[in-house]
Amino acid sequence: MEQQLHELRALASRAENRRTETGIPRVAMVQGEIPDHQLAAVYDPMINLILTGSKTMTVGERTLRYDPATYFVMSVDLPAVGAVHPSDTDEPYLAVSLTLEPTVVANFLAALPKSAGGTLYSPGFSIATVTPDLLDAWVRMLRLMDRPDEIAALAPAYEREILFRVLQGPLGWMLRDIATPDTSLSRIGVAIQWIRENFAKPLRVEALAELAALSVSTFHRHFKAVTALSPLQYQKHVRLLHARMMLIAGAGNATSVAFEVGYESPNQFSREYARFFGKPPTRDAKTMLQRLR
Repeated sequence: MEQQLHELRALASRAENRRTETGIPRVAMVQGEIPDHQLAAVYDPMINLILTGSKTMTVGERTLRYDPATYFVMSVDLPAVGAVHPSDTDEPYLAVSLTLEPTVVANFLAALPKSAGGTLYSPGFSIATVTPDLLDAWVRMLRLMDRPDEIAALAPAYEREILFRVLQGPLGWMLRDIATPDTSLSRIGVAIQWIRENFAKPLRVEALAELAALSVSTFHRHFKAVTALSPLQYQKHVRLLHARMMLIAGAGNATSVAFEVGYESPNQFSREYARFFGKPPTRDAKTMLQRLR
């Protein structure tokens, strides 16, 4: 397994200090110190394999740490705050990821025997130890960076193998829930998608529960179990993340951005922003811009 990790690290070391596309559909890599505003984001469903260094992900009050030769699966869109750290020997953080496309996962699962999904209140992100078979599939996938003419023919097969190896492991039920209609996760996913597309609008939990075809109490419990956040907290985090990106992009001042993302009170926006990011909006944006120069 160490030999596979060594080759993967060599292949992924071409990455930059940001999400770096590989030329392979849905496969990306990253290394080094990543700007804070890129680590605080709404993360798409993915499989992420840590190669060197470590990463922590915090959603709500839940924080997980990912070390080398571990991978995490995120099965729903989650507003999270991440932090990456070099290894004990000062090697930069290095990781590769596969974005989970529900249609691809569903087509893959359709050819397999049916199996049980997750428990009723299953978290939307979790961690597992990598296996030699999973590493082997990743090695062959990343080798395609040097064989671009083979990507169209072989990448889909390697993607299916990565999915299959994850499916065999302790987080396999998360893949099934992503692609299976009318599971508890898929119902929460409908509500999450609504919030992401309408985050600036007022949110009524009763309407979201109806959208998810669940009672209000069941919806609220399940939503928090999956996302580690209440629906209103989820909306607030999405609003604040969008606001930060707008401020960094120069799309307005703190007051105009507050109204743009749905706040009625700029003072409340500033308080919640400072609580979430550690600094008031204008000062935080200035700090981020200085780091980007």
